[in-house]
Amino acid sequence: MIKEVHYMEYAKEVVEQLPKGAFLTTKKGEEINTMTIGWGTLGPIWNRPIFTVAVRYSRHTYDMLEKGSEFTISLPLENNDEIKKALGVCGKQSGRDIDKFMTCGLTVIPGQKVNVPIIGECELHYECKIVYKQAMEPGVLDPSIKERFYQGSSNYHNNYHVIYYGEIVTSYLKSTKNSL
Repeated sequence: MIKEVHYMEYAKEVVEQLPKGAFLTTKKGEEINTMTIGWGTLGPIWNRPIFTVAVRYSRHTYDMLEKGSEFTISLPLENNDEIKKALGVCGKQSGRDIDKFMTCGLTVIPGQKVNVPIIGECELHYECKIVYKQAMEPGVLDPSIKERFYQGSSNYHNNYHVIYYGEIVTSYLKSTKNSL
């Protein structure tokens, strides 16, 4: 069952869930990829409902977003062990190397208004069309943020983010096998 909801109706849940992880899913041609995000914002910009996401240049998702124009965000509202494990895998493994959907047992369900699927094991979904993107400018970044997130680890050294602004074209709750 799908129930359309106002994009801000579950803002509190989004803010609480993001640090635990959510799925950002993209599609390029027939290739589908998902990654775990822990950062993002939800709110009005340009009088439009916007979900912003930060994706590092090194991510396979970055390459796919650069060639596409849409993404979905799928958030679990019930964090069971399987979804926690999937969020862990999708945050550490690259879609260049593995099929995350098969590895994690994630179900792909077609989007309602975009050509990118949602993750069937999650309850809350946002479908977005990219309306703007901005590469971070390291020279204007607060030094403490730069040190903590971009220079402290060899994995992330100078591996900055591109911020994608996705206009939310629909948001909804979907029943899962665990929530039925």
